[in-house]
Amino acid sequence: MKLSEAGVGLNAAPQAERVRRDEMGSGNDARELLNALAGKEADRDRAVTQRTRRVVLGSLGVVREQRANKSRARAVALAVTILVLLLIAPLVWEVTDSFIAGEHLGDPGNQWSLLAIIVCPTLLGAVMIAGWWRKRG
Repeated sequence: MKLSEAGVGLNAAPQAERVRRDEMGSGNDARELLNALAGKEADRDRAVTQRTRRVVLGSLGVVREQRANKSRARAVALAVTILVLLLIAPLVWEVTDSFIAGEHLGDPGNQWSLLAIIVCPTLLGAVMIAGWWRKRG
């Protein structure tokens, strides 16, 4: 039985072939480098550029959409705040005018005004918390 048949033998041919391939590969690498420096690889560069451009434009679209959503949310919050102030302001004015005029707190008109001043902001707060909770979950 030979040593090579038992799996113990040495074979130098694959090693020499691997070294030869590595030497040829370095020549290909040098050739590719020269082609790239001379601008002969423009098609590959163009493909990479187009792919990069598509990714950047896609990201830009996402950023613009997020910015528009923030702006829309800010506008809705401002509109709701102004609406609430416009609804509550007459009630606040009525309560203030009643106290300045010296009317009694137990009068039905004053009690309804105070109740409305307490209930309206409470309802607004509940709606805002419910919206925040729904958006979060």
